[in-house]
Amino acid sequence: QVQLVESGGGLVQAGGSLRLSCATSGRTFRSYAMAWFRQGPGKEREFVAAVDWSGGSTYYADSVKGRFTISRDNAKNTVYLQMNSLKPEDTAVYYCAADRLLNRVVQGMGEHWGQGTQVTVSS
Repeated sequence: QVQLVESGGGLVQAGGSLRLSCATSGRTFRSYAMAWFRQGPGKEREFVAAVDWSGGSTYYADSVKGRFTISRDNAKNTVYLQMNSLKPEDTAVYYCAADRLLNRVVQGMGEHWGQGTQVTVSS
């Protein structure tokens, strides 16, 4: 069983930065494609970013391109989301997800999900 635990959320002013982490249990981390999703107040969950098992391929929502960077450290079983130039509209609960298939995790059908971490951006 793979467990995902997000951390790094908090309150930040617009224009600031945060780095989210998603630590995973188990020894099969490098078998999984990983993604970040978010759900803002009154909004549906939306895709933010994804990375393949090797870290060599990354994908981003248009709304975060150029501001957010997803990366992974397979030695530490952890995936990161570096968020720069934050905007109030980035306020949301951020979730990480894992699946053996990149297409599934990008489409929000990941097999494993974390509990989420709150990010609040003040104007």
